[in-house]
Amino acid sequence: MELLLALAISLLPVLSGLMILFYQHDKKLEETARISVNEAIYSVDLALDRIHASASTALMLAGATCESAEPQLLDQVAKAPHLRSLALTVDGSTYCNTLKTPYPPDHMFPDAQSQFRLALHPPATPNSVLLAYQLTEQNMGVIATSYGMLLRNELRAFQTGLTLLLEFGELYIWTDGDSRDPMRPSQEEFFKEGISTKYGYTVKAGYAAGYSAHETRQTMKQLFPSLALVGVITGSITYWGLFRQRNQRVRSAANNG
Repeated sequence: MELLLALAISLLPVLSGLMILFYQHDKKLEETARISVNEAIYSVDLALDRIHASASTALMLAGATCESAEPQLLDQVAKAPHLRSLALTVDGSTYCNTLKTPYPPDHMFPDAQSQFRLALHPPATPNSVLLAYQLTEQNMGVIATSYGMLLRNELRAFQTGLTLLLEFGELYIWTDGDSRDPMRPSQEEFFKEGISTKYGYTVKAGYAAGYSAHETRQTMKQLFPSLALVGVITGSITYWGLFRQRNQRVRSAANNG
């Protein structure tokens, strides 16, 4: 009985330690997902702010002839690494574009509202992803484009094992793919999402299926020897204490006899 009691007591610190480990691990993953959504919105908003600022500057040229506006647009694109192209529009139709292509960028937008959109398989750069932004004022407008790598670079800054995905309307992009993939990346565990109040896109975050169990196993491999040692020490001290009590009782009974 003393041995069984000591064994049971020795298991208490091991079991309680594992319970605390599981709880803290899950809370950490959940908190990381929640914080990462907010930080991703902040980070991506800053990147989109740069595109918006460039479009606002170019909008001042809308209405001018392409001959006079084009040199300034080309200079602006050359000085802004976040830009791929700038185009001026009138009544929703492109009339001046820094890219000499027969495919005007205005076909990316179904209406004249200011918005960011993803363009998959753009004619000028097949197999790539473009981020396009339309800014209008009355019947004049500007369309600015950037490569999808701008967004992927922002997402790659989050080195936490978390899968982050950006949705622009019905299309999405993440670090290793986009809407053309046969399946969305797994985000089953500790899923969180948020919407940018400034630009309307959605950030979705979550861990792939099985991620939590894998990380828990790795952590247990590191901590279990320490917990087991604590359990052995606790059990040994308990057994020694019970053994001494028994001997004292035996001696006391002998003396009384």
